[in-house]
Amino acid sequence: MRTTLDALFAAACERIERLDPAAAHAELEDGALVIDIRDGDVRRRTGVVPGSLHVPRTVLEWRVDPGGPWRNAQIGGLNTRLIVLCDHGCSSALAAATLVDLGFERAADVVGGFEAWQAAGLPVVAPRDPVAGELPGGGPPD
Repeated sequence: MRTTLDALFAAACERIERLDPAAAHAELEDGALVIDIRDGDVRRRTGVVPGSLHVPRTVLEWRVDPGGPWRNAQIGGLNTRLIVLCDHGCSSALAAATLVDLGFERAADVVGGFEAWQAAGLPVVAPRDPVAGELPGGGPPD
């Protein structure tokens, strides 16, 4: 049975917690991990959330898979509070729902994405330079 994008998005939003930027920032300061799924060029142009982990959407499932060989060790265990961030808050909801499917029941996203984060006046820094040979999504936080 085929579904619409609106229905898919709505279903994803029902399965995750959606945080406004201020709440996401407070959780980041309390130890949550923000996973930035935005494109690397966009991140270089607009900046990043300090302490966020860049995991491009195209490799997210491989970098978080608890038993996978391509996992990023920075992710932590299934009980880690993961907050997904995209440009505008749509792709992040779909990605966070996928994290729930993989066992990260505390996955959330930021309503309005990075655009809303910036508009709220929350901290933004330049992204770190990747290390030569580093797999996309395989490095440490910014």
